[in-house]
Amino acid sequence: MPKFNAYAAMAAHGALEPFSFDPGEIGPEEVEIKVSHCGLCHSDISMLDNEWGMSKYPFVPGHEVAGTVVALGAAAKGLKIGQRVGLGWFSHSCLACHQCLSGDQHLCATAQGTIVGRHGGFADRVRAQWTWVRPLPDALELDKTGPLLCGGITVFSPLLIHTLPPTARVGIIGIGGLGHMALQFANKWGCEVHAFTTSDSKDAEARQLGAHFVHNTRQAGALKKLAGSIDLIISTINASQDIAAFLDTLAPKGCFHNVGAVLKPLEVSAFALIGGQKSVAGSPTGSPTAIDSMLAFSARHSVAPMVEYFPMSSVNDALERLRSGKARYRIVLINDFDKSQSATESRREKQPKAALAAA
Repeated sequence: MPKFNAYAAMAAHGALEPFSFDPGEIGPEEVEIKVSHCGLCHSDISMLDNEWGMSKYPFVPGHEVAGTVVALGAAAKGLKIGQRVGLGWFSHSCLACHQCLSGDQHLCATAQGTIVGRHGGFADRVRAQWTWVRPLPDALELDKTGPLLCGGITVFSPLLIHTLPPTARVGIIGIGGLGHMALQFANKWGCEVHAFTTSDSKDAEARQLGAHFVHNTRQAGALKKLAGSIDLIISTINASQDIAAFLDTLAPKGCFHNVGAVLKPLEVSAFALIGGQKSVAGSPTGSPTAIDSMLAFSARHSVAPMVEYFPMSSVNDALERLRSGKARYRIVLINDFDKSQSATESRREKQPKAALAAA
């Protein structure tokens, strides 16, 4: 059984280093993907640093995978060898519980994350249950699809959850890795789109991405003038914020929907919800069918993340760029394991025989 090659951290906060492992025999429901590209997400950093207390080491990050099918288990359905596919946050669900049978496999109590107790996509190959390995529309490019499979579905799901009409007014908090895709989705959905930012420098870019209006929340009165007008706010940031002020901008029956992984509790006044029958909600990524809908929508409406590319062998440089906040707006790693191995073999061939013997 050939080994999988990957980049792994041996401990929390550690640098990633070359790591090989034996995946064992492919399971009956598993699909093996040859990784072409893999997005780098803030959740990879949170897991790398064990911020959520569920990381196991050696830890191989990567849950925004794009590639092709190279092997299928005996019970894997709906896919074929050579097919272009993507894999996001989840890699397995039980397919037997109420949630799974209702089409909400992402809410399965035993659902497994691609990088939670499993080796992820910063590798030459990765495996997952066939349910979560989704075919890619021809119009989508492999080198830009990865971020859609986590960040994209995360901000697309609220549009589905709230059965949002195209006449709705939607606010997006944060113009970053999630927010820049949310602006595109809301605009192509047909909504009036409001971008909330703390930087005037992002005004022009937010409008280019789909915002009809851009509001700097640090300016006095910026939110008050919107009182009672927004139907849905999608918060994409992972920092504390003035929830009360945003709730005041909501129209009756409006919803503040959080998808940012904020570690501190959200402070919400009961009276801010009761009077206008407003709500606060949240969601993870989405079901396999929701992912399919998002991919089809992206293909039809040319929605794509803004990406920067790094070879996978430079993964630590990519991590540093994301940590520094300089990425605009997603980072995608390109599988260069074959090139890296060829370069290593070439260097070894050029070494004197004595050096090779010592190695």
